[in-house]
Amino acid sequence: MNPIFLVLILIPVVEIYLLIKIGSQIGAIITILLIFSTAIIGVYYAKYEGLNTLKSGFAQLSKNETPAYEVISGAAIAFAALLLIIPGFVTDLIGFLLIFPFSRKLIINKISKKFSKKKKVKNNFIEGEFEDIEDENDKKL
Repeated sequence: MNPIFLVLILIPVVEIYLLIKIGSQIGAIITILLIFSTAIIGVYYAKYEGLNTLKSGFAQLSKNETPAYEVISGAAIAFAALLLIIPGFVTDLIGFLLIFPFSRKLIINKISKKFSKKKKVKNNFIEGEFEDIEDENDKKL
């Protein structure tokens, strides 16, 4: 089974389970207020971090450097804001982990190490010299 499909099925199931369990412990109204407050606080903090990342990206461009980390960080912040808007506690936790710069840097470094592993490519060629010899039979074709 495709892991992305599995995650798309499991996350709502876990979210609903946690909403029911936490709601039965602290009450429905407080649970709803908690969900709205994490969304509002998270989106405002995502806006703040996004502007800081944009400022850092412009600083990198002014130094004639490529703002690669800032671009990836900006995408992570946008994804975190989306996760914070979605109601639920697991998505809020992941969203806040992506919003805070320290944990975002750890996550991005972990993922980039996974994709930057260089595979040894074996070159199957033989170096040599050749000389083009003209043949009378080749000219007749």
